[in-house]
Parts: sequence; structure tokens; C-alpha cells
Amino acid sequence: MTEAILTFNAGSSTVKLGIHAIDGDRTRPLARAAIDFRDDPLEVRLTLGGHRLSHPLPGADIGDMTAVLGTALDWLGRQIDLSDLAVIGHRVVHGGDIFAGPAIIDDKTLAQIEGLSRLAPLHQPQSLRLIRAARRLYPDLVQTASFDTAFHATHDPLARRLAIPRALHDQGIRRYGFHGLSYRHIADALRGTDLAADARVVAAHLGSGASLCAMQGGISRDSSMGFSTLDGIPMATRCGALDPGVLLHLLGPMGWTLARVERMLYHESGLLGVSGIDADSRELLDSDRPEAAEAIGLFCLRIAGEAARLAATMGGIDALVFTAGIGEHQPRIRAMVADRLAWLGLVLDGAANAANAPRISSTDSRLAAFVIPADEERVIAGEALGLLGNRAAP
Repeated sequence: MTEAILTFNAGSSTVKLGIHAIDGDRTRPLARAAIDFRDDPLEVRLTLGGHRLSHPLPGADIGDMTAVLGTALDWLGRQIDLSDLAVIGHRVVHGGDIFAGPAIIDDKTLAQIEGLSRLAPLHQPQSLRLIRAARRLYPDLVQTASFDTAFHATHDPLARRLAIPRALHDQGIRRYGFHGLSYRHIADALRGTDLAADARVVAAHLGSGASLCAMQGGISRDSSMGFSTLDGIPMATRCGALDPGVLLHLLGPMGWTLARVERMLYHESGLLGVSGIDADSRELLDSDRPEAAEAIGLFCLRIAGEAARLAATMGGIDALVFTAGIGEHQPRIRAMVADRLAWLGLVLDGAANAANAPRISSTDSRLAAFVIPADEERVIAGEALGLLGNRAAP
């Protein structure tokens, strides 16, 4: 078998696995799998050669990541050959100011990643559990980390600042930006279009977690997410930007505990909180209840507003890109966002938008608009291969 790369893309409650063949200095996707730890019973789902398979993980204890992962990989290994793995790559949400690019995981790297858990309490612990489990299962394999924040290390210092005391900024309380692996893939994909090399692009990663990024010439200039993955636009269950006075009110006169506030911000807000119905935008779009329409309307208003703010960072905008689950598959939301950006000269081609076509802007639109499928796993695999090559070089 050709040597392969195994990638892990950890979310707060899911993990996506990718298997990639190594073709010289490039990677080629072979299969994808996923485990959603909210499923009961737990199972692993595989997409291979256009076919979808699933396998239960009976008696799996999600507290024992090594056992869960071992059982899942044992079954996956019977569907596709995993005997010649060359390297394992992991997505890690937060690299702080320590990691401006991917890194080989050793004991020092692992300790540094763990030290950043306080900055990403929803995601970083899950990544650490997966890394440790994979190291136990494959102790002799090189493992690498690809950081979501690293793509945004190019931000101007002003874009990174919060208007707080300088001493707090110096302690690391600053804007980092996230979804960087998704945006790096967008930057690579746009090189195959007719956009100018220095085009000013706003990319919208719209999924359960959602953010926007300003890119110029493929370089990140600003992002809607800042210090944490709560910032920016509303998400499935996260609030997005929030007046800090609300938190003072909840913690003070309302008497809420810190744990209750955290639960509300991460798990009870966003589309779920506004609608009171569901966190899934598909369910809300299908609903005729006014609360559902309000949640979708607010979501689109904030996306358009943030796109305009990011355009101000770059001094203009030449293209808008939609990616991730909502961005790729929900024409009505793209159309609602585009309607609010019509003043910028954005006009969608209705048929192309309805078909989720790669290019959805009309021929008379001043801005180009694209739909580009997210592929964070490809970026993780490419960075892992690059580190493996550097390690092997004399």
C-alpha cells in the first residue's frame, strides 16, 4: 500500500478522521470517518469510494478515548488498509502566541498545548484526549499539530488588540481568530480562480461554529472571532459578540454563577437561544414560526454586518466566499446575506446559488461570490507531510 496519513479534526463533541495517500509531496484523500460523541449508541461513520458505512461501538466509554479510538480504528482498518501509516496529524484549536505554524508533537509541545487549554476550554481538552490516545495506540509514529489560530498570526497589531489595560494585553488577552485551517484551504482554493493575486476576500465559515475572515493575497488580515470562539456572529448555540454589561448584570444583580453564565454563552444562545426551537438552521428555515424567522434573520444580519466591517479593515472587498455546512448547502441564507450586501454591488445568480454552484455571483455583480467546500483535513494532512519531510531532510 502507498504510505498514508491519518488526520484527526476534533470538535467540542465530535471528531472527524481523514485517511490520505502520500503521492510524492502531495496528499490525496482516500476516506473520511466521523464519531459524534452525542450519539447513543455510539458509532463510527465511514465514507469510502462514494459509499457510506457505519459501525456501532458497543459498550464504548467516552471517558476512555483510547478504547473508543482503538475500537473505531480496528474496524476502519478492516475497510481500508491502515498498515502503512507514515504520520498522524491533529487539529488543535488554540496555538496562542507560541505556534505560528504546525509543529511536531513531543512532550514539550504537548505541555504547551495543554497550557493553552484555559484559552479554549470547549475544544482544547478534546484535542488533548485524542493526541494522548493516538500516542498510546501508535507510540512509534510521528504526530503533528495544526493550529486554527496560526493562520491569523499575520494580523496587524491593531487588529489583535482589545481596548483593555495594556498589562492584560501583555498577559495574552488579545484577539487570536479561529477556523484558520478552513481559511487556509480557502486561500489555496482561490488560487485556481480568476481573482487577482492581491484580491480582498471575505470568507464566511458558517457551521455550528461560525466566523468570518478578511484575507488579502491569501493572507489573513482580520477575523470576526477574537479572544475566544464565542466572539463574532451568532452560531448554533453560541452567542457571538455580546455587550460585556450583560455579563456584569447576570453575575451581579441576577446572581448567576460563573458556570451558569458559561453554559448559557456556549450552549443555550445563538440560533437555539433566539428561536427557542432548534440550533439547526435547516429546521429553522423549514419552520413557519416567527421565532425561527427571527433567529435566521439575526444570523444573516450579523454575517452581513461583519463582512462590511472586515471590508473596512482591507479598504474594500473583491469577493465573498461561503464555506462549511451552512455556507455550502443553504442557498436561502446565502441569498439573505447577499441582499444585505447589495449596496456593495453584490448580485447573486439565482440558479447558480440554488444549485450550490462553485461560483454564485451574477455576471453583472461587482463582487465575485463563491461556494467552496471546507476541507480542514486536507490542510492538516499537507502540514503533517511537510513536517515529516523536514524531519527526514539531512
